[in-house]
Amino acid sequence: MKQNLKIMGEQANHLFNQNTNITQLAKSGKIEEAIQIFSGMTHRNTVTYNSMISAFSKNGKIDDARQLFDKMPKKNLVSWNTMIAGYLHHDKVDEAYQLFVRMPKRDRFSWTLMITCFTREGELEKARELFDSLPHKRDVACWNVMIGGYGKKGRFIEAKRLFDEMPVRNVVSWNLMLSGYTRNGEMHLGREFFDGMEIRDVVSWNLMVDGFAEVGDLDSAWEFFGKIPNPNVVSWVTMLCAFGRRGKLLEARRLFDQMPSKNIASWNAMIGAYVKDFQIEEAARLFREMPKRDSVSWTMMIDGYVHVGQLDNARELLNQMPYKSIVAQTAMLSGYIKNKRMGEACLVFNDIAARDTICWNTMIAGYVQMGRMDKALSLFKDMEKKDLVTWNTMIIGYAQIGEMDKAVKIFEEMKVRNVVSWNSLITGFLQNGLSFDALNSFKLMAHEGTIPDHSTFACGLSACANLAALQVGKQMHNMVLKTGYVNNSFVGNALITMYAKCGRIFYAQLIFNDLHEVDVVSWNSMITGYTLNGHGKEAVQLYEQMVLKGVLPDHVTFIGVLSGCSHIGLVDKGLKLFKCMTEIFSIEPLVEHYACIVDMLGRAGMLYEAFEVVRGLKIKANAGIWGALLSACKIHGNLELGKIASKELLEFEPHKTSSSVLLSNMQAEAGRWHEVENMRLMMKENEAEKQPGCSWTEVGNQLHCFLSNRPMQPETAEIYSTLKALTSQIKNLDRISDDFAYPLDNL
Repeated sequence: MKQNLKIMGEQANHLFNQNTNITQLAKSGKIEEAIQIFSGMTHRNTVTYNSMISAFSKNGKIDDARQLFDKMPKKNLVSWNTMIAGYLHHDKVDEAYQLFVRMPKRDRFSWTLMITCFTREGELEKARELFDSLPHKRDVACWNVMIGGYGKKGRFIEAKRLFDEMPVRNVVSWNLMLSGYTRNGEMHLGREFFDGMEIRDVVSWNLMVDGFAEVGDLDSAWEFFGKIPNPNVVSWVTMLCAFGRRGKLLEARRLFDQMPSKNIASWNAMIGAYVKDFQIEEAARLFREMPKRDSVSWTMMIDGYVHVGQLDNARELLNQMPYKSIVAQTAMLSGYIKNKRMGEACLVFNDIAARDTICWNTMIAGYVQMGRMDKALSLFKDMEKKDLVTWNTMIIGYAQIGEMDKAVKIFEEMKVRNVVSWNSLITGFLQNGLSFDALNSFKLMAHEGTIPDHSTFACGLSACANLAALQVGKQMHNMVLKTGYVNNSFVGNALITMYAKCGRIFYAQLIFNDLHEVDVVSWNSMITGYTLNGHGKEAVQLYEQMVLKGVLPDHVTFIGVLSGCSHIGLVDKGLKLFKCMTEIFSIEPLVEHYACIVDMLGRAGMLYEAFEVVRGLKIKANAGIWGALLSACKIHGNLELGKIASKELLEFEPHKTSSSVLLSNMQAEAGRWHEVENMRLMMKENEAEKQPGCSWTEVGNQLHCFLSNRPMQPETAEIYSTLKALTSQIKNLDRISDDFAYPLDNL
């Protein structure tokens, strides 16, 4: 009998130790070792299962936790609460609520957990509904959770009303109410509430210190810190972090050195301040002095090395890390990706045992940035749990390499989309010159009920600008006014460009004058708008006004203002501005600036001066420069220079007909018909590509696109018949001689 009892006692003790080991290993992130112990156990009890469920949940394996929960031979109340707590940890509110509803029995902790789930997700109405059905109305924990939820969302009136109705309050209740004010920057209300608090503890003081620090009032934070009756380590760390956030490293270090006792959080706070200020050597020195380090310490230093580009030091530290956290490994991964060292990033990625969504998304984004969509797609297919970021990244990736058909395919496969998904698709169309498709996507987005944000409107307006779709642009402007994005600088700038490109420069000017925040892009949009509409003088005047207001122009500014000078023949002014750009503002000229100068000189008849500019370029001339010179030669009838320009232009655009047609017209005007014939034959031999004609028209507030090479549509015959009749009537009214026309356009 005694022997049996002894054996049973030893078994119970062994079981207890194994359960404890599982819990400890889970806390240390050693989930694989915990699984090994669990798998090797011959005897398990409910506590064993509960410990393993908790271990899975805390280490990112919530699905494994649920599978084990479902397989449990016997569940107790702790089992249900542990599983719900796991879902809470992973922000899976729906799954948590489904379990909560199925619970055979609930205790106060069950109710508190579920209310916490809802409040954490911001679903306060659902939380309140649950709270109102509480069987234990005097359970202060549930009241506190509800007050905390209201406070976090800045709903102070409801929080205060609930606080006043509480049957029993504890110091946590008072602090949660105070926290609502301090977290939302309402320090006037916070101080008033603090002064009237019936119960205070050190947490109350710490909240005030942190609140003042968050709003940048370090003097008040320091004043409150000095008044704390018995400051604890958190008090010191809170003040230290306040100094660190504001870049006051000397004050932070002085406070750190004065601390009566330091814990790991204190050391981490000081190291974090140095890392944030890029003082990596000071951070490393302090790291080496630490008596004890935790995962945060290691991760912070690795991240610090990554941010200053010392990747080898970061990797060395990661190798030394006793228990590699996924956060540290992901930081290392990001560092390699940022520096385009994808081979090493891949090695780190492969070393990560339990990859989370952030880890997968980081690696996929790395391949996307490198344009390696084959690798990105391979990872995308391997990834079991994709989130919206994953799908959106793939859309962006395909759009960046011009494969919009694949971007659309990914988009259509998405079960859930958000505004970023739509923005990624619309931006992709826009970047690839598919403005019509961008507008169609904008329309579909509205039909599906997704509310556009400032990025959506900016892209939609840019599409309208590209298509000169004024009526659609006006409709979008009305939507902007209704949704309140009119004061957003991105949207405002897009409105300026849209109206300017649609020929409504007066409206563009009104938008510009009404902007709350005028940045350099706003000035550039308006200057370019004036130039596009032939108001070069106004473009120059606006540039001068911009400089007087102390706004630094950039390369885009000078492209706009130099184009303006070119269009109205202000050669001297344009040359002075070019000199000002390089000598005063130290802006290195781009090929676009030189194209403006060549165009300006060429339009003014200074063809050889323009040619000398091209010949003297330090950078290689492009199609824009030679095209500007060729156009000027056409205007002024300089066939010899035109031949040179056309020859150079053909090297850049061998399959385009525009330069050849222009030169051929010049030859025809000079009566050199044999050269015209030779040009026609050369174009046929080279299979010169003629871009299909494309036009847009707006009818009944709808945009219609027409392509000259589009297959016959049912209405085409009727359209051509009507056009033929109209053409005949026009010819009868006024026959225009076309003796000099040459059928190059029919090639």
